[in-house]
Amino acid sequence: MTDEPITAFTDLTESNIRSAFEAENYVAEDEIVTTVLLALRLGKPLLVEGEPGAGKTELAKVLASSLGDELIRLQCYEGLTAEHALYEWNYTKQLLAVQRGDDPESSVFSEEYLLERPLLRALRSADGRPPVLLVDEIDRADDEFEALLLEVLSDFQVSIPELGTVAADRPPVVIVTSNRTRALSDALKRRCLYLFVEPPSVEKETAILRRKVPQLDDIVTAELCVIAARLREEPLRKPPGAAETIDWARAIATLREDGDGRLERETIRNTLGCLLKAGEDVARVDDALLTELLDAAERARGEP
Repeated sequence: MTDEPITAFTDLTESNIRSAFEAENYVAEDEIVTTVLLALRLGKPLLVEGEPGAGKTELAKVLASSLGDELIRLQCYEGLTAEHALYEWNYTKQLLAVQRGDDPESSVFSEEYLLERPLLRALRSADGRPPVLLVDEIDRADDEFEALLLEVLSDFQVSIPELGTVAADRPPVVIVTSNRTRALSDALKRRCLYLFVEPPSVEKETAILRRKVPQLDDIVTAELCVIAARLREEPLRKPPGAAETIDWARAIATLREDGDGRLERETIRNTLGCLLKAGEDVARVDDALLTELLDAAERARGEP
């Protein structure tokens, strides 16, 4: 984390963003650094697309930590409604108030009975700094929810019929992620800056593992990254992302505290469940493919 939270977005530079990411051990290419900087300076939501495990959610977490602000996460799913995303009324508390015959001049549709959900909570942040709002996997939600989100992102305000309009004093930093399981509307894309996160190259993934799993020696780190890259060339149901490679590296580090600095066939076979998350993908790694993976590991070691 940086020594001081980043608060004046208009004064930010690419160097500030890069230093903040490095402090959080987040490996970011120039495109990511520049796009994040522009999103903060312009006050625009950032739409981040890419394969699962590519680091989209991690980007929002690192940004919140770097800014020194709260991370408010809305996990999207099919059937997500305004009541779960914006606000709802505490019906049980309202009913009890009516049954008790509380002050007839007071309304059960007041702040006392309002339950904030992530979107409203992000708009009403009262600590003087904007939170980071992560709308995760927007492609899993329905078109109806996407339309609701458009209304919130247009003016960073929402209308509550019983209370009036709630507008953000300082708009939240918004990160919207998508795994591209469905096409998003042009209207949503127009409101956002766009960033596509590619699967990591061997070089980038090696840099990530050296930061995230520093106890693993360089030889094994290189082997893991080359094997993961080779597996991504296969027609897998779920190719491994950077998150899976990190899990695999941590598992290997746990097993090989006294290892000799190289991977063996049985070690790869027995730990594939850390890297591949579909039964048919694990089954695809037969003896022939396993030999190819070992050959790739040997080349990573510089062996003939």
